[in-house]
Amino acid sequence: MDTEPVPQPVRPPVNLTEAPASFRDVHSPRIVTRVNDYDVRIAHAEGEHVWHVHEDTDEFFLVLDGRFDIALRDADGDERTVALNKGDVFVVPRGTEHKPSSPGGSILMFEPTGTASTGDRHEGEIPAHVDSTTGRAPS
Repeated sequence: MDTEPVPQPVRPPVNLTEAPASFRDVHSPRIVTRVNDYDVRIAHAEGEHVWHVHEDTDEFFLVLDGRFDIALRDADGDERTVALNKGDVFVVPRGTEHKPSSPGGSILMFEPTGTASTGDRHEGEIPAHVDSTTGRAPS
């Protein structure tokens, strides 16, 4: 028996130039909209995040403002860093250990709803300035 799809509410437009000004917390993603089963999140970044991995999903980053670096660690423990500037996009492949850091900036992330900002597993203690969350509503 086929069921009819449930209509989703029409969400208002979001201005990505203005949305980051609605909150100040760093490393505390805000969900600005959803696409199918994915969240579109924005966050301010400053300082170091935590080494973590998302086992079952890629993680998409778009730098809205400033600079954003992503350290990557391969299976042999070798590390490299990808430096991103405003307008740059980068995808961290699923299963890749990574550690974001930034001297200051704002990012957009695209990932499945319910994905924890500190991954499926992480290394060490979570710093006080990093919010381990599956996303918050914009302030």
